[in-house]
Amino acid sequence: MRKAFIHFLWGGLIIVILFSAGAFTAIWNGWIGYMPDIEDLQNPINRYATQVYSSDGKVMGTWNLNKENRIVIPYSKISPNLVHALVATEDERFYEHSGIDFIALSRAVVKRGILGQKSAGGGSTITQQLAKQLYSSTAQSTLERLLQKPIEWVIAVKLERCYTKEEIIALYLNYFDFLHNAVGIKTAANTYFNKEPKDLSIVEAATLVGLCKNPSFFNPVRYPDRCRERRNVVLGQMVKSHYLSSLEYDQLVSEPLTLNFHRTDHKDGTATYFREFLRQYMMAKMPDRADYPSWNKRQYVIDSIAWASDPLYGWCNKNFKKDGSPYNVYSDGLKVYTTINSRMQRYAEEAVYQHVALNLQPAFNKENRKKANAPFTDQLTSQQVRDILARSVRQSERYRNMKANGASEEDIREAFRTRTDMTIFTYHGDIDTSMTPLDSIRYYKSFLRSGFMSMDPKTGAVKAYVGGLDYSHFMYDMVTGGRRQVGSTIKPFLYSLAMENGFSPCDLAPNRQQTYMVAGQPWTPRNTSHSRYGQMVTLKWGLAQSNNWISAYLMSKLSPQQFVGLLHDYGINNPDIHPSMSLCLGPCEVSVAEMVSAYSAFANHGIRTAPMFVTRIEDNEGNVITSFQPRMNEVISADCANKMLVLLQGVVDGGTAGRLRYKYHFDGQIGAKTGTTNRNSDGWFMGFTPELVSGVWVGGEDRDIHFDNMQLGQGASSALPIWAIFMKKVYADISLGYNSQSKFDIPDEYNPCLKQDNNIGNDIDEVFE
Repeated sequence: MRKAFIHFLWGGLIIVILFSAGAFTAIWNGWIGYMPDIEDLQNPINRYATQVYSSDGKVMGTWNLNKENRIVIPYSKISPNLVHALVATEDERFYEHSGIDFIALSRAVVKRGILGQKSAGGGSTITQQLAKQLYSSTAQSTLERLLQKPIEWVIAVKLERCYTKEEIIALYLNYFDFLHNAVGIKTAANTYFNKEPKDLSIVEAATLVGLCKNPSFFNPVRYPDRCRERRNVVLGQMVKSHYLSSLEYDQLVSEPLTLNFHRTDHKDGTATYFREFLRQYMMAKMPDRADYPSWNKRQYVIDSIAWASDPLYGWCNKNFKKDGSPYNVYSDGLKVYTTINSRMQRYAEEAVYQHVALNLQPAFNKENRKKANAPFTDQLTSQQVRDILARSVRQSERYRNMKANGASEEDIREAFRTRTDMTIFTYHGDIDTSMTPLDSIRYYKSFLRSGFMSMDPKTGAVKAYVGGLDYSHFMYDMVTGGRRQVGSTIKPFLYSLAMENGFSPCDLAPNRQQTYMVAGQPWTPRNTSHSRYGQMVTLKWGLAQSNNWISAYLMSKLSPQQFVGLLHDYGINNPDIHPSMSLCLGPCEVSVAEMVSAYSAFANHGIRTAPMFVTRIEDNEGNVITSFQPRMNEVISADCANKMLVLLQGVVDGGTAGRLRYKYHFDGQIGAKTGTTNRNSDGWFMGFTPELVSGVWVGGEDRDIHFDNMQLGQGASSALPIWAIFMKKVYADISLGYNSQSKFDIPDEYNPCLKQDNNIGNDIDEVFE
């Protein structure tokens, strides 16, 4: 009987061994459960994230499924203090095992599993923890977790075969989420201590490693005392592992928990608006009319045109992998090489910030202190302001969430009028305060907005793209997303139509107010300046002074229908542009990107070049999937383009953009046009050289938020300086290769008209009425 029992035990043991061996073999080969390919193991973090590169080889950011703010660094850039603290605390025999620590595992089974000692420690090695983080989804039950364990053991062994111990440490620290959007040790060191990982002290390293046990529970921001206690436990483990002496330990445990905390966001970084635009642009689906609300028919038309004409728009859903599925920027590990120049992008962001945040915003705040309706114009009634705010409330996420949860309108109104603690944006950093949600809406509306884009007129390569001043708080992109009335920046298109119809810059027109009959109704355009009133003036002078009467005169001699067709040829895709006399003064809404593209025709012999954002896309193995080429169409003849160069240089040499000469001291050839819409709601400046064409818009979130004085509200004051600051920085950077003395390729017979035109000028932009 005893012999049979012994045979039974041995048989059972052999069966268990064979079953375990078979199970592990099946797991190893991927027959049971999930087993990543060896290629995945060799690049577990970055294999699936799409990387976005600037034209000068800088990684501007990544797109991944979790939108994590992770920056991967090598082991050589990690402080030894971090390594010692991690090994001492999480895996003291890390350098002795091959992925599984059987001593620690046995201890955990006996003490925790059998004896129930919760303080006995776990049996997972650093490599097993890495395997769990990289490849295991969250277990929904104890049984599911038990089944995951063998898979993680096998993955851990494979990781040990693929990587050195140092590389595994680096992978672990690069992958771990340290809370507050600090994913990876580089971001964590910057978030909590404003340091690089290699510069962390022993106590700082121990603090971060302490978070590895449970970052939420030991959150140093919310629970500093709890975090400090955990830090000291890590220091104690470092003593046990002989990384610290007892004397050092006694000195370090008494130190307070000192943070230099600032929250980092994946929205920060280079060309944030551009990267978000590009992600949405590439991932766009084929437009379906049913997906667009009835009030947004215009966007459906614009998207449909982009789908048909631009290979980059919806690229992921137009191109397919070998298995027939479309590409995905989150999971296919693409490399997207853009046209953005990282230095020019920085100069553009600095220029927008310098002028809007440091100059215009303080002046706007000062003006608002005198307004009863601030930040809205005093030309509105109190009821009109309340209506605008009510509309903004209904458009807010808070309102939608409360409505979805069944709150009544009365409850919502009460909630929006109840003070609550919140963090708000300022140009000096976010601050904690208390205000009502309604007041916070009004507060954020008080910030001026801006959009800027610069591109090569010959290739369409977009060099800089600034959709706003702070993406984290003002996500609406004013380069491609926002459309505002363009005012007098539309006039060069009208003049080009006139040039195509036989006019020349030297032709004369009456400079006086006239009334025109439009569809049986009188229309009398107004002009802010009465300079040379009643005289016959050249068209060159009329455009230089942005004279509304001359534009209206030209429109009366031309076809509004033909003008609308020409605007579409310039790449202005707004389907809501209707032929009318008043169109000559720019009431239509256009994006900054469309305006920059349209103006490229003037610098490129009449050939309009569409913006090109990406040069090529590679797969995760470095194979080029797609290359992009410039997209062009002839809008006006070369003869007409040469005449327009004469006209638009006149705007700088003796017109509304004259401050480029006398204030900013540009002495090279520049074509330009200023623009200001009714009541200074929109300030525009379009400027170009033979090598770069750039556009700027400045205004408020709503058209009723603006300067009430023309001195700061006109485009020459609100938008032109951004272009000037940017170009100064570009020319100062010799390595970029731009020459301030470059000249337009104009034949000699195209020379300025009447000499007196260059001697008569003012610095007053027009206002569309």
